[in-house]
Order: sequence, then C-alpha cells, then structure tokens
Amino acid sequence: MIFRSLFPESLFGRRLHPNAERRLRLAQARADETIIRAHVDNALMFVDTLAEDLSFDRAIDTYIRVMAIPEPLASAVATRALVTLGRDLVPFRRRAREDGEEDVEVKPRVRLDDAAARQRSIRRV
Repeated sequence: MIFRSLFPESLFGRRLHPNAERRLRLAQARADETIIRAHVDNALMFVDTLAEDLSFDRAIDTYIRVMAIPEPLASAVATRALVTLGRDLVPFRRRAREDGEEDVEVKPRVRLDDAAARQRSIRRV
C-alpha cells in the first residue's frame, strides 16, 4: 500500500506506446546480438588456447559450461562458433561444384588441422 503512494501507476505505466515498444525491442535485439558475438569470440579464443589439450567441440562446450550460459543462448553461441570455424570449407565446396571438381581430395588449410596434428603427435602416458 505504501509503495503505491511512492510509485504511482501514472509514473511507471505498464504499457508502452507501440513506437517505444518497437524501439525497445530493436535495442534489445542489438544487445542480444552483441552478447552472442562476444561469447562467440571468447569461445573461439578458448578453442585456440586449448587446441593442444581439447578438441574444438569440447573446448566450446567447456566455455559454455564454465561461463554458465543458459540454454537458448548456449545453442546460438555453439552454432555460431562452429560456423566460424568451418567458414573456410564452404567457399571451397562452392568453387568445386562450379568447376565440376567436387571429388577433388585437396581441401583448404583449416586452423583445426594444426591442432589435430599436434594432438596426434603428443604421446599420452
């Protein structure tokens, strides 16, 4: 009861004007996108840093677990990180299809290849 006199409904109405609500949704979408982009950049840094110890998918999962990212956001971060890692493969396949050389075994160099080679060369005791 006392809060009604301190914070009357007329000052803090529950409904926003439709234009204000639209602007608010746009601002929220931009903020969400910025958060996702920051998490993807940090997850890729985890992949690069832990390349000798963990596979790229385990490094992304570890980042998501350590940062306690909630599920809808965690899926978006993991997917975008994987897309970024695999981006070099897409143009190659598109060019191969256009040139009719889809069965060519030569693939572009991906930064994950170096990490995989290092993991194979490490002898585990």
